[in-house]
Amino acid sequence: MAKVIGVRFRNAGKIYYFDPKDMDISVGQNVIVETARGIEYGHVYIGPREVEDGKVIQPLKTVIRLATPEDDDVELKNKDKEKSAYKICQEKIAKHHLAMKLIDVEYTFDNNKILFYFTADGRIDFRELVKDLASVFKTRIELRQIGVRDETKILGGIGICGRPLCCSSYLSDFVPVSIKMAKEQNLSLNPTKISGVCGRLMCCLKNEQETYEWLNSKLPNAGDRVTTDDGFKGEVSSVNVLRQTVKVLVNLNKDEKEIREYKVSQLKFRPKRRREKGQSREEVKNNAELRALEALEKKDGPDKPDKEKKEGKRARS
Repeated sequence: MAKVIGVRFRNAGKIYYFDPKDMDISVGQNVIVETARGIEYGHVYIGPREVEDGKVIQPLKTVIRLATPEDDDVELKNKDKEKSAYKICQEKIAKHHLAMKLIDVEYTFDNNKILFYFTADGRIDFRELVKDLASVFKTRIELRQIGVRDETKILGGIGICGRPLCCSSYLSDFVPVSIKMAKEQNLSLNPTKISGVCGRLMCCLKNEQETYEWLNSKLPNAGDRVTTDDGFKGEVSSVNVLRQTVKVLVNLNKDEKEIREYKVSQLKFRPKRRREKGQSREEVKNNAELRALEALEKKDGPDKPDKEKKEGKRARS
């Protein structure tokens, strides 16, 4: 077991473990730590605790010190310098006519490096841009290409639910989201209704997926033949997953049918594969859009920030 604390370097960012040594550190304090990027200023989100050695990336770096008022002032000055660096970089991008969109600028605490985050449709030759930036800032420059989900996480915004975006408010990692989740939750398969601000499937589809899988496992499919507890046989017309009720088209006699609602506990059935039926024009349109969205998801794969950082183009000066 290893004693660690959890530190974040940006809002809703990934939490990294550090060795607190013998320091008395609590949640809410700021600390100065050494990372692969250099000396950094971070916020403690997880207090001292013991975790399994397998969950810790070795070698475990130690906390240098608790942040002092002078360190807090340096961090505030760096934030101001980031705004200035952002404007300068935008001017340089326009000067070199590069097809890239600058998203964010980040100074390391010791000012040993400046990181510029950007998005672009393809590969960008930014060697001349790096030289220009290095001549202006007189320090190491790193340009990092990120994906659309990371862009949205950095910029933030309001979702269709009217609340701040999950990725920019509390999600530290992106989880894989698939079309199957939307189908399982009986949502509209129109891409405009199940996609987030970033244009990808909404992260919140994952939140209730396990619950819906468990509830759906207890229900018949639309089109299944069932027997009711009052002796009628019929075909499932629709199901209400959350209420666990089923509407059944029952045969009252040879010429009369009626739709009745039953609780799933009142039915006997043997689930079978759903029959393919004729589709309306709207369904055909939605399915075409769905196939296009599925193709995009398969092409790009799960949009994970760590993966993008490894694959993103980097340049140093």
